[in-house]
Amino acid sequence: MNKSKINSAFDLTGETALITGGGTGLAFGMARCLVASGARVVLVGRRQEELDKARAALGENAFALSGDVTKLEAVPALADQAENLAGPVSILINNAGVHLKKPALETSDAEFAAVIQTHVYGAFALTREVGRCMVARKTGCVLFTSSMAALMGLPLVVAYSAAKSAYVGIVRALASEWGAAGGRVNAIAPGWITSDMLVKALSGDPARKAKIFGRTPLGKFGDPDDIGWAAVYLCSPTAKFVTGVVLPVDGGAAESF
Repeated sequence: MNKSKINSAFDLTGETALITGGGTGLAFGMARCLVASGARVVLVGRRQEELDKARAALGENAFALSGDVTKLEAVPALADQAENLAGPVSILINNAGVHLKKPALETSDAEFAAVIQTHVYGAFALTREVGRCMVARKTGCVLFTSSMAALMGLPLVVAYSAAKSAYVGIVRALASEWGAAGGRVNAIAPGWITSDMLVKALSGDPARKAKIFGRTPLGKFGDPDDIGWAAVYLCSPTAKFVTGVVLPVDGGAAESF
């Protein structure tokens, strides 16, 4: 195999990615890696200031689009706006979500529904709209940000676990349904990834940090770029025969549970 072919294996030049979840955390990490691989990226979120910061940091191949995937009636227009900004969307990354940490016996119907609304209804609605064009063009890649909570039992996150587990079924169903039309559908299941939220949660709690490391064979937290490069792989030509997969990026935590 010649060097030029190896160098092009993860090349996303000419691709346009739509990433939900704003301009911080995993969304920014994935956007940074996709832009580095040549893709144009449209970041969607509700906080315009954070989107503008991300766009400035990522450069001319990044675009910011204010939007809320929980407003289902506005999702078709959101998909159209993304294509008007950066061209035909060939990669969709469903990363928008909310987190609820609460005992199951204290979780109300409204709280449970709010988590499902964002993760499941919002992601499906956007996938359906973007998927129409992908199926018509006979090409496209959809990626869901699932979680190790879909692969192992974690306490106090029943709504979040239910939502992320739903992604597994959606991925497998759509991979089967859209495969003949050239559409690939996969998911990444992140473990404990370094973020401002994680640092704050573990500040002054060395016992909890030690417990996490004890359940993670690699004995450390991941970086947002670990998720970003996994996304590049799954969206790249190298993964052209990969669909219906949930890829854990968790330092081995789920596998050792």
